[in-house]
Amino acid sequence: MTTLQRVADYMASDLVTLTPKMEINRAMNILLDFKISGAPVIDQDGVLVGVLSKKDCLKAALEASYYREWGRTVAEHMSSDVETLEANADIVTATKAFLNSNYRRFPVMQNGQLVGQISRADVLTAMSENWG
Repeated sequence: MTTLQRVADYMASDLVTLTPKMEINRAMNILLDFKISGAPVIDQDGVLVGVLSKKDCLKAALEASYYREWGRTVAEHMSSDVETLEANADIVTATKAFLNSNYRRFPVMQNGQLVGQISRADVLTAMSENWG
């Protein structure tokens, strides 16, 4: 019997993270500089408190265009109701999670700690390598 690959086998573990108090324009530039579509937001204790996406930044940019200033924080624009995957979840479970959501990435948790992030592309790679 074949053992299914785990999320931990395909996730990115060298993460770009943001903080809730960071100015939104700085966070947006970090996403652009690293060419990523979003990043986990962690507090001073390293606890996952949200996710900021480029879509969230688009909303902030539109708002800034009205008021002619940025001046707001990541906490004011991030999604705080975060769906996560466990590092030991199998790839089929991860695939189903992506199919049942609009998210392009999920933070990956292990023992309550953020340990990585897995994207749709990572899961497609896993599926291709295992059953392609």
